[in-house]
This record gives sequence, structure tokens and C-alpha cells, in this order.
Amino acid sequence: MDRVSVLAGSSLFDMLSDEELKAIAALANEVQAAKGQVLFEEGQLGDALYVLSQGEVEVLGRDAVGALRTLATLGPQQFFGEMSLIDKEHRSATIRARTDCELLRLSSDHLTTFRRQHRDGFTFIVINIARMLSARLREANQRLATSPLTNARE
Repeated sequence: MDRVSVLAGSSLFDMLSDEELKAIAALANEVQAAKGQVLFEEGQLGDALYVLSQGEVEVLGRDAVGALRTLATLGPQQFFGEMSLIDKEHRSATIRARTDCELLRLSSDHLTTFRRQHRDGFTFIVINIARMLSARLREANQRLATSPLTNARE
């Protein structure tokens, strides 16, 4: 796996220099996940984010009766697990490999090391996470606004 190419293709690492991409790629761990394997479960403490190199994962959440529902499917160069690094809360969803997957894992310790050596690059990563979280929030708001179950009070 060419770690630098995988990271360079992910929006999480937009604006990073070649030197910064090489540095963060050197810190990342390669992870393999077999089809059906759960990478982490909703409610677990999170200490890492993942970037998909190959394959697809499902983002799963529990509905009102506790059944798992697919919330999203992610593919190559997309990332997940960043929320727990930002808010230090438990995982908000379960992630399961939809196919065999190759991923890069960056722990909070990896990102702390990167921050100490590459402050600008770290800032760009945080900005990119904020952009993604903002986009997801806007999408969720739009879904709620158009949901037939939503009643607006006037």
C-alpha cells in the first residue's frame, strides 16, 4: 500500500505539503479487515481514526427498537472515527467491513506526535475534520427538515 498516495487522495489531508504527508504516512498503521468484520462498535471509547485504502465499510446505527441500520457506506480515501478524537466521547456508530478492506489507522498519539512536528499540517487536518463534520450536520439537518415526521412549531 502506498500510504502517501492514499492520504493525499483523502479530503482529510487537503492542504498538507508533501513533507507533511510523508510524515503522517510514516506514523500510520496498516490495518486489514475481512468482509463482515466489525472495526469498532457504537459506545466504545475511540482513540483513532481510519482512512480507507481499499474496500468499503458500512456505518451502522441503532434505530428506536435497537436494530442496526446502515447510515452510510464509505469507500476508498474516505475516513471515519474522527469524532471521538475531537470530542473524547464514545463512538457514535458501529463500523463494519462491507468488503475486504485495507485501511490506515491514525491514533491520537500519532496525531499528537504529528502536531509537535508539523503545527501547520495539524491545523489543516483539524480544519478538514471541521469541514466534514459541518457537511454531515448540514446533511442531517436537511434530512430532518424534509422528513414527514418533523413538525415545526409556529
